[in-house]
Amino acid sequence: MLLNDTVLTNLLKQAYSAEKAAAFAYQGHAGSVKNVEEKKAIKQIEIDEWNHRSEVLKLMNQYQVPVSKWYEIKNYFIGKAISASCYVIGWFMPFYFAGNLESGNVCEYIRMKRLFNALNIAAHDEVLFEMSLKEKEHEVYFYQQIKSSKWLPFFEKVFAWGNKSKNDIDLEEGFSVENTNTYCEHYGEK
Repeated sequence: MLLNDTVLTNLLKQAYSAEKAAAFAYQGHAGSVKNVEEKKAIKQIEIDEWNHRSEVLKLMNQYQVPVSKWYEIKNYFIGKAISASCYVIGWFMPFYFAGNLESGNVCEYIRMKRLFNALNIAAHDEVLFEMSLKEKEHEVYFYQQIKSSKWLPFFEKVFAWGNKSKNDIDLEEGFSVENTNTYCEHYGEK
């Protein structure tokens, strides 16, 4: 079956390639930290990103959505550049920007679910929810690492992430596949 939704097919292509960039970035991030527990947690997040990439590829293959060579090349270099920069930009910035990125990714998967649902396809609700949930867990982890940093207020003003998330999901209030359509309602819409 072909998807007759260019927004959804483009989101799938972007997500597939962006997960590679994120995984590469986390390789550098994990390599740059000295704390063994941080290193272990970041390495697990890298594994999660590779798993997300695999899940997105399954969706792309099912609907005959081709991998974008342009996104693959672009994200390869982005990921490698971020990976290398983690060794020179200090401890705070890799945690901050990883949390910022993960915060937006939460809504990308919810948005995909909503677009599939608009095509009367609900078969992927669970996997898209699970990926969204995992991205939220990543965001929370990175925020917890930096929440008491003296740098956070400045970065929050400049980059609009920190105490205020880019998504409206609160894991403590509950987040389930049944209520995902009530979240991220205007994220990514122009």
